[in-house]
This record gives sequence, structure tokens and C-alpha cells, in this order.
Amino acid sequence: MNNVNDPADARSGGRVVALVPAAGQGTRLGEGMPKAFVELRGRTLLQRAVAGLLDSGVVDEVVVIVPADRVGEVRADLPGGVSVVAGGAERTDSVRAGIAAAPDADLLLVHDAARALTPPALIARVVAELRAGREAVVPALPVTDTVKTVDLLGVVVATPERSELRAVQTPQGFDADLLRRAYAGSEEIATDDAGLVERVGATVRTIAGEPLAFKITTPLDLALARALTDPDTNE
Repeated sequence: MNNVNDPADARSGGRVVALVPAAGQGTRLGEGMPKAFVELRGRTLLQRAVAGLLDSGVVDEVVVIVPADRVGEVRADLPGGVSVVAGGAERTDSVRAGIAAAPDADLLLVHDAARALTPPALIARVVAELRAGREAVVPALPVTDTVKTVDLLGVVVATPERSELRAVQTPQGFDADLLRRAYAGSEEIATDDAGLVERVGATVRTIAGEPLAFKITTPLDLALARALTDPDTNE
């Protein structure tokens, strides 16, 4: 007989809320506006990221976190079932705001708006792993380049074994109470939610990521995304 107080039992049928922090400026993209609002074939990166989450069929609610002066505009541009709240100066502040807006979540996903082409099937696989009992799950791809550790002067101090390295993607998925605890216990600025979870002693599992879940950060990334979504080249 299942223990009704077992967190894994709650995760197996619990409410899934996806948080999309989109309050950053994204200056490296060079488009003169916050990255999430750059258009890709008539739809913003944010709209595409939200659509992918909803199309996965496994997300009950999406919470988008944007600059305070864009809340009304974004709320009007996104479909029903999407909540929009104001974010903070740092990504960590925005994720905290999203967590606070989802008090009834059993499972939380944190997804980058810049990973606008993430296949819905990848999102579904992350949630399936959580429902199977994992407390933290991240998609990841093997690293193909040799990576060097360097000091402040740019001198190489180590060469990590490439076979042990992974490039992590989103959505990153968590038991909601675990992610709440990780954020409550940290005041530092973090770019990786799984890193905060690791610091409270949780086990983070990786699953196979997807090349299409790449992060649109630079002009070259945006050019690739435009080529991939060009109907004339994808007939």
C-alpha cells in the first residue's frame, strides 16, 4: 500500500507549474531590447517558449516573470493559463518571484525563454522523470569541445576529462518543496537552479537533451534559429 505522505506519490500525480524567467536584458544578442521580446518569424522568443511548454501536454500552469513595466503588455500577448508577474534585477530574484506565485505546485520546471525552440517532447520527458520519483532532473548534452580551466590571467591550470562533462539545458525540473528550500537557503546570485539544489544535498539526474533546445544568446544563435524556422528551408 502506498504511503500518502510519500513525496514521490505526490509527484506522480501532482500539479506541474513551469516558471519562465524573462526579466533579463540579454545585451549579448545585440537587438537593442530584452532578449525574451526579440521576434523570431513573427513570434517573440518568450511566446515560443511558452507555447512549447503548453504543447507538451504535461504543464498545468505557466508563470512568466518579466520586467515590471511589461507585465500588462505580456499578459495581453500570452494565452489563458499563463500568469505574468514582475521579476527582479537578477535571474535569481525572478525565479524567487515565480516560486512565490506558484504556492500550489507539486513539481516546478524552470525554463529559459531563450531556449525558444525546445521540443515539447523534451519537456514531457523531464516531467515523466519527476513523476517516476526523481527529485531533480536536467536535460544535458555531451560536450564536444575540449574545455580548459584557466586562472584570472588566462593561464590554463587544468583540462577536465571531456567524457565527464555535460552542457546543461532547460527545462530543469524539481520537486517543488526541494526548489523552495534551495532558494530559501541561498542569498547568492545563481544562473543554474540545479546548482542551488545540489548545495542542499539533493541528487540531480541528467537525461539526454536535444540540440534544438540550444540557448539563443548571441547574434549567431539568432541567425541559426531564424534559419531553422524559415519555412522556405524546412519544406
